[in-house]
Order: sequence, then structure tokens, then C-alpha cells
Amino acid sequence: MSKTDIIPTNFIENIIVDDLNSGKHDKILTRFPPEPNGYLHIGHAKSLAINFGIKNKFGGTCYLRYDDTNPEKEEQEYVDSIKEDIKWLGHVWDKELYASDYFETMYQCAVLLIKKGLAFVCDYSDEEISKTRGSFNEPGVESKYRNRSVEENLKLFENMRKGLYEDGSRVLRAKIDMASPNMNMRDPVIYRILRSTHHRTKDKWVIYPMYDFAHPIEDAIEHITHSICTLEFEDHRPLYDWVVDNCEFDPKPRQIEFARLNIKNTIMSKRFLKKLVDDGFVEGWDDPRMPTISGMRNRGYPPEAINEFCERIGVAKANSEVEPSLLEFCIRENLNRTADRAMVVESPLLVTIENIGEDESFEFDIVDNPQDENSKTHKVVLKREIFIESSDFALVPPPKYHRLVEGGKTRLKGAYIIEHVKTILDCDGNVESLVCRYIPDSASGGENARIKVKATIQWVSKADAVDVELHNFESLLTDEVEGVKNFTDRLNQNSRQIIKGAKGEPFVLEGEENKRYQFMRSAYYKRAKKVDGVWQFYRIVSLKESYSLM
Repeated sequence: MSKTDIIPTNFIENIIVDDLNSGKHDKILTRFPPEPNGYLHIGHAKSLAINFGIKNKFGGTCYLRYDDTNPEKEEQEYVDSIKEDIKWLGHVWDKELYASDYFETMYQCAVLLIKKGLAFVCDYSDEEISKTRGSFNEPGVESKYRNRSVEENLKLFENMRKGLYEDGSRVLRAKIDMASPNMNMRDPVIYRILRSTHHRTKDKWVIYPMYDFAHPIEDAIEHITHSICTLEFEDHRPLYDWVVDNCEFDPKPRQIEFARLNIKNTIMSKRFLKKLVDDGFVEGWDDPRMPTISGMRNRGYPPEAINEFCERIGVAKANSEVEPSLLEFCIRENLNRTADRAMVVESPLLVTIENIGEDESFEFDIVDNPQDENSKTHKVVLKREIFIESSDFALVPPPKYHRLVEGGKTRLKGAYIIEHVKTILDCDGNVESLVCRYIPDSASGGENARIKVKATIQWVSKADAVDVELHNFESLLTDEVEGVKNFTDRLNQNSRQIIKGAKGEPFVLEGEENKRYQFMRSAYYKRAKKVDGVWQFYRIVSLKESYSLM
């Protein structure tokens, strides 16, 4: 089918379809333009999904372009991490570009504006510019340097480039309208003096363009058809168009704004995320608690689940807040299909099965993933001594307790039914261990398999058990309460909880590093790294579903 037959699913695609049908464009070109001043976070995943989704749906082109116009905050580390994250999410860019590739063109554009009487060199400090900018209720005051001659401005701007002036002593401002109701149009700064080594151009430049000047030029140079950005840039659109028009670019890109992604109790500020890293509150940008793409990858989130989440939240014109449970739902839905099942006991309670001999054992096959019709199986071995979860036995059971009690029965997952024989207490009266017996022929398919029990519990044989350390993560932020809105005051000091002494079946160490598992009746975990001889497992998401599609 032709491109014009494509059915749009949101307002951005409506615009694109109209532009194709009208003949304004015959090929769509978008870009993803991150500033390399930090790692990508979950909010960027939405922008990636939109831009690359348009490319895929309309058979267009999408560039990866780094907006590297602020050398004080940008590093090669961030450039590399951004590429890795985009690839991991499954997106493929057509060209890798940099704003710094266009520094000379941007400089010439600024010279053109000066020659047209539309830009001037101003000697005001940042404070003076801010003070004379006015407010929403009153116009700004024109700079006393606003009417410098074209010749003087050209000379001063050339000297700025040559490094003849101190940082902050002069700026180049666009000459627009100090009485404009749009504050962005009140003679904005478009160039500043800044001595800082750039990660690509090194010390070649001592003046750098401001984002609002550079970005439209980049889009225009690359012939971007639709420049898609978040809603906070809506008020900047008149300046975007002013730059494109007065720098005499043709064809002209069109800026379209969409609502940025906001997730409850989730930090979406690169500045604050960097502060968490710099202050040591987290172990780096890829800390599993971080809402960065690298943090989510490290935690074990499947990239397909993140893309599904972005698809579900859709594209809107108005800002709103999404519950984190929707992201968890998408992760859980993916892992339910793809993660192998395994048994791990977090708080081990020793059980001796008295009618199994010291050297006797029974083998059983456990299906790796019952949601996969082609799933393999792995073996578990039942021996005389096993561990069960301490919470799966109650000396004094609470109401509606259906697991093992004194004199009661329960089923071991994939194996026999066991019945309680004796409880061994320590000197303080606490449960130290249990003695049970298994019911012969009570495994699946056996004559006694029909014996009714109300629960099935996980277990591991003591002799085969492997030591594992469980790392459980919660939100970095506590719930917002009245009067406490600052991120620093809301930091969750218990966002990482470590469970030591857990026991797992050997199967959890047989897969490759980073393999994801469903620990039965517990949560989804990723095998992360080995420290001091013990494997750490990161909890990805709980088994409990709290999100409803209704």
C-alpha cells in the first residue's frame, strides 16, 4: 500500500499523513536529538519510540543527532552510553550526527543575522539581562547596546570568536521584540563566550550557540520534516521558526510538541539523577534503582517490555502522570512468557524426611516455562534433608492458613506430598527444624496424587542447594506528602534491601549471566554478578499484578 493509505493512530501521525497526502513531503525524516550530558532515562524511551516508530511505520528516515553545544556538561561517556541504550531497545538510526559538525555554519548564520540587523553584541551580564527581561505583566527593557551598528557588531562578534574577551563579558542576542508576550522572543541570547574543552572539537571554539538557536539550524540543515519534541518547547516554537526563516533555510522543518512521560514517584530529571550519582546515593548511572535505560537493563527489564509500555501510554498533547504499575505490568507480562521457573528459598527452614534413607534420592522433571509449549525441563532431586520457606510452616497458624502445620500435609512443587511428624524447637521456643515423611506414590500421576492438600510449596535439597543473595529494589522516592516536594527530602533510604542466606536449586546457576527467572511464589529475578563466591540476583518485578487494564 502507499504511504498515504497508512492509518494514523495519534495526532502526530495525523499531521504526517496530511503532509503526505497534500504533497508537502514525499519522504518523512525525523531525528532523536539527545544532549550528551547524562544517561538516557525512561522518558527518552518514549521519544525514541515516537521518532523511530514514525520511521518504521512510514518507511522514513531517523537520525541520531547529539546536541553537543554545551561542553561544560557533555562527555564522551554519555555519547557512548546513549548509543548502547538505543541499540539495546532495538532502534536503528540511519545516520549518526553531531551539532558540533555545524558550528561553522551556525557561526555564519549568526553573522547573517547581524548583517540583516537582527542580532547584536550585548555587554550585559546574565543578571542584567534577566533584570531587564520584564515579566508576563510588563514588557522588557531594551539593552543600551541594542542599536550598535552592523559593522561594530560584526567586529565584536569576530573578536568573541578569536577569544579576545573574558567568559560572560559579552553575548550575541537576537533582536526581536522586548515587548513580546512570549518571553522567549525578548531578544534571546544566541551565543555566549565559554572556554571549555569540547569532547569533539577540543579547544577550537571559545563561543558556543545556545540550544534555541542551534537546534532549528540543525533540523534545517538535515532537512528534518517533523521536529518532534516535548511540550515544554511549545513556547519556544516561535523562536524556532524565527531562526529558520531569518537564516533563510528552505525547506523548513516543522516543530511538533507532545506530552512528556511522567511516572509517579520516578525521577525524570537528568540533573537530579546526576546528583544521585555524584553524591554516591546510587552506585552509578546503571544502578538497578535508577530510571535510566542502563539501570533498567542492569536490573533485568526486557527491552520489549519497555517498548510495549511506551506503546500503551500512547502519544498525547496534555501532560499527565502514569502509574509505575503499568510499566511493571508490561514487564511481568513479558517475563511470564519468557522467564524460566526456579525454586529459591529466601528464609530456609530445615526439614528432615524421615522415610527417605541417607543415600536415597528421587528425581523429578520440572518444566522450565509452562507458558512455552516448546519448553524444556530440568531435574530436581529430592533427598532426606531439604529446605522449605520458614513462612510455609506455622506452629500457631493464623486464620485461612493453608500451608504446613503440625499434623498437616502439603505438596512439594513437582514432587511428593509430605506430612508433618515433629517440630524441633530451640531453647527459646522458636522453630529450629521439622521432621516430616513423604507419602509414597503421591507425585503427579501416582495413586496417592489425588490426596487433597491446599498448598504447593517450593523447596530445595540441602545437599544440592546453592547460596544466593537476593537484592530487592523499591522506588528511589517515597510517596509525595503535603509540603514535601523536594526530591532530596523524599529519597527512599530503604530503596535497596539485601537478603543473605537464601538457598536455590542448582538450575539458577546453569543459565548464562543476566538470565531472567521466575522464582516460584516470589518474584522475577535476574542473575547479576558473583561477589565473594556468592551470586547476586536482582529482583526485576514482583509476581503480584497491581495494574488493571479496565
